Amino acid sequence: MAHFAKINAENIVEQVVVVENTVLEDGDLVEQESLGIQFLQSLFGGEWVQTSYNKVFRKNFAGIGHVYDAERDAFIPPKPFDSWVLDESTCLWEAPVPMPDIELGVETAYWDEDNLQWVVE
Repeated sequence: MAHFAKINAENIVEQVVVVENTVLEDGDLVEQESLGIQFLQSLFGGEWVQTSYNKVFRKNFAGIGHVYDAERDAFIPPKPFDSWVLDESTCLWEAPVPMPDIELGVETAYWDEDNLQWVVE
């Protein structure tokens, strides 16, 4: 199955759909993203970009609210906090301070934006 994200004029993902792989196959049975885009445009209109569930391309699987960055050719999730910075290699947001090691199932950690630190409970 192939996955496609519908993006609006601001390149924000509005919808993610699944398309049969056969829809993407050309006469030589080679998958072509453009065929999936044409198929979806004929059904729904709009602009579509293929996304990879396994993150094989475009860095991250698209989700509603993510941004498609054409320069990076990547889907970027919404920025969770103003202080967080984008890791260019993963196109994911990172806290300015690494998250501390916690004992899973015993402790939890959350980001305190006002104090720019992790709080462990």
